[in-house]
Amino acid sequence: MKQIVCLATSPWFPIPTRKQQVMSRIPDAEILYFDPSVSVIAPLKDKKACPMLTAYKKEGFRPQKNITVYSLPPVLPFFNKSRAINRVNQKRIAAYVRKIMKRHGFEKPLLWVYSPVTVDAVEHIPHSALVYDCVDRHSAYGGLMDPALVDAEELELAGKCGMVFATAASLAERLRAANPKARFIPNGANFERFYQASQPQPVPSELAALPHPIFGFVGALQPCIEYGFVEHAAKAHPEWSFVWIGGEKPGADVSALKALPNCHFLGLKPNEQLPQYLAHFDVCLNLFANGPLSKDVSPLKFYEYLATGKPIVSTRQPDQILQYAPLIHIADTADEFVEKCAEALSDTQPERVRARIEEGRKSSWDARVEQMCEILRSEKIL
Repeated sequence: MKQIVCLATSPWFPIPTRKQQVMSRIPDAEILYFDPSVSVIAPLKDKKACPMLTAYKKEGFRPQKNITVYSLPPVLPFFNKSRAINRVNQKRIAAYVRKIMKRHGFEKPLLWVYSPVTVDAVEHIPHSALVYDCVDRHSAYGGLMDPALVDAEELELAGKCGMVFATAASLAERLRAANPKARFIPNGANFERFYQASQPQPVPSELAALPHPIFGFVGALQPCIEYGFVEHAAKAHPEWSFVWIGGEKPGADVSALKALPNCHFLGLKPNEQLPQYLAHFDVCLNLFANGPLSKDVSPLKFYEYLATGKPIVSTRQPDQILQYAPLIHIADTADEFVEKCAEALSDTQPERVRARIEEGRKSSWDARVEQMCEILRSEKIL
């Protein structure tokens, strides 16, 4: 059985992202999954982060038989501005990982990482091979970072890897400068779960009293979302309902939308409950504003929407949704967004629904992970 150590950028709970979806599907593997560190000053911004400072002292837990999840120890701040600080942080993280590896009898596992900062950890963690799975243009996030430093760390990390995956073609192309083996593998959907939304589902209480049509968005409410298009549509059509499901991220300004009576914010919902909500959407919304981060993103929500068969209205970014243009409705302006929403309401012909569902099936996590595993086997890494 293959031993794998995964240094993730998302905690295992509560939201299943690419990291959990990939790790949970790799066959014949024993996996140590490490939730990301938090900065020692994180509680100054969010008191909810306090328990995370000591989470690494807890025993690991098993979300499934072959995976054990641990939390990494906290780190010094400003590591994305100073390579020296990052080296200190990553050396400490590596020591903790080695301790857990020894506890589980891991000697030279496959090391699978998700962040450029791990470039300074990998040399201190024994491994048989190194895989970098790039899920974002990390230097585009802004905040307390030196983008040039983050980009340099990422290219250095890619150069050390036996294989590099990337969720966007543009990310893979950039990383090929450091590693010609970099491969484009987009995100996917838990097809079996989200296909349920194409079948009759009970009406969630929050939706029961809302008038149709319902235009729904599922995902994190981030600064890179195009809220202005929805504000324009909600004002133009007060008889339409707009539903938002997801947590609000720092920097996202939804105050104008919250002031509108036909915009409804339901907060974060358990992933397993999402099909019940999606089943009662008339149209699904994929809303990324123009920008460097949006261009390179691979939206989980988009592939989940496809699996439902529902009509989809999308902005033009990210680039990878353009291959589905014949099956969706793409808007470039606020006025066009209103037009496309109206068009999408009649996009319910059975053959169109089946075509979207089939694209969702092709984009399933099972298919994506099998493709990744085939590549790794061909390189004698897995």
